[in-house]
Amino acid sequence: MPLPGLDRRGVLFVLSSPSGAGKSTIARMLLAADKDIDLSVSVTTRPMRPGEVDGRDYHFVDVPTFKDMVGDGELMEWAHVFDHRYGTPRAPVEAMLAAGRDVLFDIDWQGAQQLYQQAGGDVVRVFILPPSVHELERRLLSRGTDDKNVVEGRMARANSEISHWDGYDYVLINDDVESCFAQVCHILIAERLRRSRQTGLIGFVRKLMTPKTA
Repeated sequence: MPLPGLDRRGVLFVLSSPSGAGKSTIARMLLAADKDIDLSVSVTTRPMRPGEVDGRDYHFVDVPTFKDMVGDGELMEWAHVFDHRYGTPRAPVEAMLAAGRDVLFDIDWQGAQQLYQQAGGDVVRVFILPPSVHELERRLLSRGTDDKNVVEGRMARANSEISHWDGYDYVLINDDVESCFAQVCHILIAERLRRSRQTGLIGFVRKLMTPKTA
């Protein structure tokens, strides 16, 4: 929450991790617990999975449409991930930010890097690590959504993803999801209270310093 009675600028809050380390689970927990943050719904060229809803989980588009969006500057960031394209629509993010809403991003290191290059000080980057490689593989297998070849591909990619940990502002180890979630919440609260984001603070302080007339 902002300081009482003061306007503030929103936070672009990025969660990244290798697949299976828990970022999507923690993102869902954060959205359910915090009414002041909204999810940035990505555009993707991958096929819709059972149970997914267009516009809620992703905006599903074909490759030519995605390329047009890139060419027209409609995406803040985009990347190839597992043979598909993913990107962040610019217009809704900028509207939420200007309105003082926080925006949650469930994206990889490539997207986080591009987003930081464009939005700088508005971006807070959190990287979530698994407690071990063996635990990461166990979590991927236990999901039951991917066959063995896909899981092997995700494990092979995990090493590359983890190597980018030092490009983030905060790095957490998700040994226990409730504990990791609590740490994520603490980070978000602290970042909301940064002086640079309290847009109403200057006027408030000036009023405090103005001498009262008799």
